[in-house]
Amino acid sequence: MNQLTKIQAQIRADQIRAFRAEQTLLSAQGLLQLQDDTAAAIQQYHDNLLRELQQAQDVDLSEGARHLSVGMQIVSFLGAGALAASLFFLFYQYWGYFATTTQVIILIAAPLVSLGVASWVQRLDSSGHYAKLAGMVSFASWVLNIIMLGSIFNITPSPNSFAVFALYGFILAYLLQVRLLLAAALICSFIFIGAKFGTWMGSYWIYVGENPEHFFLPSLIFFTLPLWINQSRFHGFTAIYQMLSVITFFIALLVLANWASSSYLPWSSDVTEGFYQVAGFVTSALLVLYGLRTRTVNLMLAGNVFFALFLYTKFFDWWWDWLPKYLFFFVIGLTAILALMVFNRLRKAQQISLPKTPQQGGVI
Repeated sequence: MNQLTKIQAQIRADQIRAFRAEQTLLSAQGLLQLQDDTAAAIQQYHDNLLRELQQAQDVDLSEGARHLSVGMQIVSFLGAGALAASLFFLFYQYWGYFATTTQVIILIAAPLVSLGVASWVQRLDSSGHYAKLAGMVSFASWVLNIIMLGSIFNITPSPNSFAVFALYGFILAYLLQVRLLLAAALICSFIFIGAKFGTWMGSYWIYVGENPEHFFLPSLIFFTLPLWINQSRFHGFTAIYQMLSVITFFIALLVLANWASSSYLPWSSDVTEGFYQVAGFVTSALLVLYGLRTRTVNLMLAGNVFFALFLYTKFFDWWWDWLPKYLFFFVIGLTAILALMVFNRLRKAQQISLPKTPQQGGVI
């Protein structure tokens, strides 16, 4: 058996469980009768395969185990946050007792030691939960390291620190395969790129959120990155890249569609807002079509949500002040029904056509 990633191993285990459930059902209905030696051979093959998958990738072999795995992920996230907070307050309480040289050594050693611990735990822990926890603590100590070193040497704050945060986050995310660290690295990247654009345009970098147009280019870059750099070995990374990029892009577009004063476009506020409103409708509809084409549910859902947001904000602008409130919400309800009808037609178009059962006496 070729080496599988954890998600591929889990899919294979789920296929075996589904096959066994369907085989039991068909046997009970008398539609599938296997010879005893054939059934035993299939049973033995699946048992051996599940044992190999469980030993190699620690897959979940039951629904109860899967639910517990989700709980373990939540607990590991909370534990990482608690340990990071503990590390921060430990430094905060006793920091003044150390000499400057000792402080620098501690700050440099903390992320390196935590990175080594995370790598060591990853080799011992097949589930990956403890390694993820150690990785998130390592990232928190790295961020604390940069902030405290800047404070010790009185370094002027700059957006470059977010580039350093992002770089370490990407390293940890790919080393330990932690989606949360990838999301943190992407957020730091968005802040860094947006702040850099702001400084190039003459504003102070800390006001990075005042010009949403700075986030359009990084959103497009990170959205398309999984298309030309294969992420199949890293479960969920493509979804993180694309969903965070989509959310960032459309939030910036939504802000500009309603408050055009922060735009660089040399037009009046009404024209600029109208332009971004049309852009919002077009891009969200294109995202829905792209999600349908690629069978990416998250992107299709995001496109639906933002299309509805753009639509309802326009309804509010047009009718809230002069329509009776009952009539306003009645129009909203009718729009929702229309959307359901459209989505239902799209859903039926996506259904897999089953072969028709020949009628008795018909021509086959």
